[in-house]
Amino acid sequence: MIIIREATNVDLPAMLEIYNDVIVNTTAVYDYHPHTIEMRRQWFATKQEQGFPVFVAEEDGVIYGFSTIGPFRNWAAYKYSVENSIYVAASARGKGIGKLLFPPIIKAAKERNMHTIVSGIDATNEGSIKLHEHFGFVEVAHFKQVGYKFGKWLDLKFFQLILETPEHPEEN
Repeated sequence: MIIIREATNVDLPAMLEIYNDVIVNTTAVYDYHPHTIEMRRQWFATKQEQGFPVFVAEEDGVIYGFSTIGPFRNWAAYKYSVENSIYVAASARGKGIGKLLFPPIIKAAKERNMHTIVSGIDATNEGSIKLHEHFGFVEVAHFKQVGYKFGKWLDLKFFQLILETPEHPEEN
């Protein structure tokens, strides 16, 4: 049975393997070169410092995916907006793991009084688009040819989920 739990440092090598596979073999991440374990450690430390959780999907000690939220943009007025990320191991895609990893990040965003979750998705990634739509995300933008990978121009779609939050939050 797959369980969803908060990630620990022990999970970093498995998360790195999943992420690097996504970089090398898909257009889900617009990066060219695999990351190092040190890069993944720094990423995880930054998530912890910023108070953003990372969740893993685990079964019998094997990590099949991970999800997280983080800052959408770094200017002060964006402090109630986050961007989500969900990555699933190639061997486990299409088996519902993304659907298990999504609720904890939505709950985490609400607990942190976030107003909206934004997601940038490659326009050809139908699986991710359907997953986000399943959780109520709507397409709000389509950027043409903003990425270049695997010898072709890539379109990027932005999806958004508005959360129920206080009408007038703090502006400090």
